[in-house]
Amino acid sequence: MRRHHPWSWNALAVVGLLVPMLTMSAGVARGAVQGATPAASPAVVECPPDAAGAPEGGVVRIGVILPLSGTAASVGNDERAALELAVELVNQDRSEVSLPLAAGVGLPTLGNAQVELVFADSQGQAEVGQSEATRLIEDEGVVALFGAYNSAVTRTASTAAERAGIPFLNAESSSPDLTEQGYYWFFRTSPHDGTFSEGIYDFIESLNTDQSAGLETVSLLYEDTDFGVNSAAALTAQAGERGLTVAGEVRHATGSSSLTAEVQALQQQAADVLIPSSYTTDAILTIQTARQLGYLPKMIVAQDAGYADPAFVEALGADAEGIATRSAFSPDIFEVKPVAGQVNELYRAAAGKDLYDVPARGMTGMLVLLDAINRACSTDPEAIRQALVDTDLGEADTIMPWTGVTFDDNQQNELGRGIIVQVQGGQYRTVFPAEFAVVEPVVPLAPWDQRS
Repeated sequence: MRRHHPWSWNALAVVGLLVPMLTMSAGVARGAVQGATPAASPAVVECPPDAAGAPEGGVVRIGVILPLSGTAASVGNDERAALELAVELVNQDRSEVSLPLAAGVGLPTLGNAQVELVFADSQGQAEVGQSEATRLIEDEGVVALFGAYNSAVTRTASTAAERAGIPFLNAESSSPDLTEQGYYWFFRTSPHDGTFSEGIYDFIESLNTDQSAGLETVSLLYEDTDFGVNSAAALTAQAGERGLTVAGEVRHATGSSSLTAEVQALQQQAADVLIPSSYTTDAILTIQTARQLGYLPKMIVAQDAGYADPAFVEALGADAEGIATRSAFSPDIFEVKPVAGQVNELYRAAAGKDLYDVPARGMTGMLVLLDAINRACSTDPEAIRQALVDTDLGEADTIMPWTGVTFDDNQQNELGRGIIVQVQGGQYRTVFPAEFAVVEPVVPLAPWDQRS
């Protein structure tokens, strides 16, 4: 049983730079990437004679739980736009986009049924997420749940799905233990913080090797829910074996009105690298407070979340320059995955911005779920679950810089990977690994008074 996997950059880069040939989960090629002949028809799935077939009313309803208000609302609403686009690709004939189910109308094995998303706002609160999950199951007649970004919300919402006996697909939460609870109905397509932490330390090691950066000590700043606590645990567990010393840990309340005491504690630790794990409003406040107090380590390499939200750069301007974060997606991917560029054009038209990490992961997870429902030939929960277990998507079947999607014994995707992006010139640019980098990483961070 594989719990996590090293970043196989060389193999991934080779695959990403080849002209992808789509290999569908049903084993039928549907077409090639942009620039070649587009997919003309959906993959043929052979349904068993006793399959339930088309749902009543010709509509498949999926419940989606996201933080549409609260500290992570900007990310939640950006992901909502991506999920709506994913459903549009399935419901309409978008043969020009070489992704599963884009060619043809609706879910072909279910009588071309249309997909309807039923959204619920968790407000980023675990108890709200759980009650909304129960409402979606009992009152809205959804056949599966999806979400919920915040790891703490995903934990409680997935408990409701487990009790009710319906599939729960998570595409964005990174707390490692979500897929270690032994849940029968829970699946995750995104890498978790164990994998992502390996990548952060690989990046720091590369800075020391390639640029003699002298990064030997780290401070951990993290929010006090599942995401932050488990992120810090993963980083602490791996630091020693990477030759790094954890100078200290600072925990803060989510949605803090002040982080002065926390930043002062980081100043006293005086570590070379700060690795923060915080949602958007707290991430912005951390950097604003750091500037006010004159705190500046040699490098900041964040654990995604608020630090990967475009709202972070918009709010901070030049103060965000040089800050790096792990991610699972960047617009730079368009250069090696043309289909990602195709999808981004559609997303930009709908959302007014480029795809980035969380919306891209969300869209990918939703397409994985819809592919499974189609292969299930049914909206029966057990049939959908078995189709998820059998998922075997290749590199060309997603917009991500992954080698595909297939689930291990914990129902964790074992083919997901991450990258490191750094804010340069007001944009997130890929700086690691070298095979995907479009610019060189900048180290150390520029002094506050030298930023324009």
